[in-house]
Order: sequence, then structure tokens, then C-alpha cells
Amino acid sequence: MIKGAITPLITPFTDDGELDLDTIGPLIDWQLSQGTHAISVGGSTGEPTSQTIEERLAVMRAAASAIDGRVPFLPGTGSALMHETLELTAEAARLGAAAALVVTPYYGRAQQEGLFRWYSQVASEFPDLPIIVYNVPIRAAVDITPATVGRLRRAHENIVGIKETTKDFEHVSYVLDECGTDFIALSGIELLCYPMLCLGGSGHLSCVGNFAPVPCAELYNAFAAGDHERARQLHYDLHPLVDAAFAETNPVPAKWIMHRMGILPSAHARIPLAPLSEAGRQKVLALLARSPHVGELAPA
Repeated sequence: MIKGAITPLITPFTDDGELDLDTIGPLIDWQLSQGTHAISVGGSTGEPTSQTIEERLAVMRAAASAIDGRVPFLPGTGSALMHETLELTAEAARLGAAAALVVTPYYGRAQQEGLFRWYSQVASEFPDLPIIVYNVPIRAAVDITPATVGRLRRAHENIVGIKETTKDFEHVSYVLDECGTDFIALSGIELLCYPMLCLGGSGHLSCVGNFAPVPCAELYNAFAAGDHERARQLHYDLHPLVDAAFAETNPVPAKWIMHRMGILPSAHARIPLAPLSEAGRQKVLALLARSPHVGELAPA
């Protein structure tokens, strides 16, 4: 079930920075109408470190209610604190999530043995819930090694996959060699979505899917249908959209684009993130103009 284009949903806020739960449902309905295969909340694009645990729980509940079983739900439930991770993961289980996406505990720079013990505790607490390791060394300051992922896979049947948000493309190859090609490998790096599918990956979580879900979903659909020429073309079509999404820190440009399109009431990103700069806006507009999908991104 966990495959395809999985949108890592932004978290909507009002202009004054309050959580906007009412917008989550319409965003998810729009995503599914565009062909998105699954929904995730609470990943890096969702600004989880700028929210309280109560807010993260509220976002998970709103998303699960809006999805209503139509597609798989993969909430991010990781934190730098074990008790918070367990609380969030327990709610994911209660909500019927397809899997919990658990980020490596950030900032502390745990050793590999520490990471093994961390994930072992989470997996042991929720033996009936599939767990997907979320490797994002650029943000967490720690890189879980393929050997540690393989050790976890052998120790816990419910550790079923990994989200790879690293440009070290060898990493996923070694993980699949360690864990078996039935292990779920999801790309979190936009321009590695297509290459990871070629290695045996199951899909991708691309922040671009927030404002351009159609090409993200079509890339997977083309690959699954065996149309590699179309999948490769979509990979290259996505280049300017990826560059636009990262013109400044994610998700600031994505939120600005979505607000401009009329699908997001406010482009607000919580501090320490700042609004998209004027130079950033001009860069984003120039990049969007280069996209073959520019018509889909026009203001409503």
C-alpha cells in the first residue's frame, strides 16, 4: 500500500501564525483530486519543530479525518525526545496510519548503537504498527548507516522501510542490499525520485507535490506502467519546480506559490523562518515560467 507520490503536506497557518486546521481538509481533497497516492504530515516540510506536541497531534487528527481511508496516511511521529515520539506514534496507531514515519532524533548526534536502541524501543512499543525510518542528516546532524538499518530490519518485523533524504545515493543501494529489495525505500530528495525507483524504490515524498502534485504522481504512474521515456521526461520537467521550491528554505517558497495559486489562504511560515524575500519571489517566478506545467500553477 505504501507506494507512489506521497505529498509531505505543508502545515497551514493564519497570517498571525495560528494553526489553520480548517484548511487541511480542502488541501487534502485537492491533493487527491490531482492523483496523489498518499499523504504525510509532520515531516520537514510541515515545520514540526515549530509546533507543540498538541499542535502536531491536532494536525494528524485533522489529516486522518480528511483522508478518511481514501489513501494511505503516513504521519511523521519523530521528535528529539522519546516520550514525545511515543505519544505521537501512539496517536498514529490509534488513527489507523499505514505507517509511522520516525525521524532520527535530531541535534544530539547519537551513535549508531544509540539509534538502534531508539528505533528498537519505538518498534517494540508498537509491534503492530509499521515503522519507516526517516533519514535526514542535513537537518538531524546524524546519518543512520545501512548496517544499522539492516540490523533494525532483522530485529523488528515492523520496521518496514526508510525515507532517504540524503544526496548520498549509494546509501539507499546499500540499505536495500542489507534489508532486501522488498524493504520500502522512499525518496525525500526531489531529483532522486526517478533514480530511486530504478533501484527498487517504492515512491517519493516531494515538497513539490504540495503545489504541483500532477507531475509528481504521473512520474510514478509512468514508471509503474513501464513507460521509462515518459518518467524520465517528467524527471527533467520537474527541475525548475524543484529549484523554485528550494529558492529559499523549504517550505517558504512552496507556501508562497500555493498562496499565489489560491489554494492556501496564507503563506505564513513560523519563525525562525522568514517570509520569501523579494529576490526570492523574482527567482521563483522566473523558474515557474520555465516549467511545462506553468499553466497548472497560475493564480486562481
